[in-house]
Amino acid sequence: MSAFYLLLLLLPLVSAQTYHWGPCPDPKVQPNFNLQQYLGKWYEIEKLPASFERGKCIEANYALRKDGTIQVLNSGFYKGNVEVAEGTAVIPDPREPAKLGVGFSYFAPYGSYWVVTTDYTSVTVVYSCTDILRLFHFDYAWILGRSRFLPAETVRYAKELLIQEGVDLSKMKATDQTGCKDN
Repeated sequence: MSAFYLLLLLLPLVSAQTYHWGPCPDPKVQPNFNLQQYLGKWYEIEKLPASFERGKCIEANYALRKDGTIQVLNSGFYKGNVEVAEGTAVIPDPREPAKLGVGFSYFAPYGSYWVVTTDYTSVTVVYSCTDILRLFHFDYAWILGRSRFLPAETVRYAKELLIQEGVDLSKMKATDQTGCKDN
């Protein structure tokens, strides 16, 4: 099958995502990443569009399982209902612990979940990218906080960091965290 036909087949799958021509950027990740400090609840502050995340009050909770994998519990409020998605994260290469793989289905491969930076206590910046034959890629980026709202200068710093790493943020949007109830 030619690359052109493959592209035509895949385009509807990525239509709600942020995609670009060429291969994925290769951003630096958090040095000396400490998973134990990273675990817990993070609130979505801003993100590149993702068809699998809709609504408001979006948060993620990470917990270590007995088998060494990481439980990922994402939740949000959409059209009057709480939506929850449970997944699994792994560290494929212990030499690069900030480059995790995350999956929400047994039938799909793990997607990248790279912790670009974190201070563990207030903010983290995450990047994910899927390269299609080096012809184009679709990517996601998240700015997450330990609280529902971050100071504007912190968000600006996070965005500048992603831009410096070659990530196009022209479609990044703030997540509505107003009127949310904490669990």
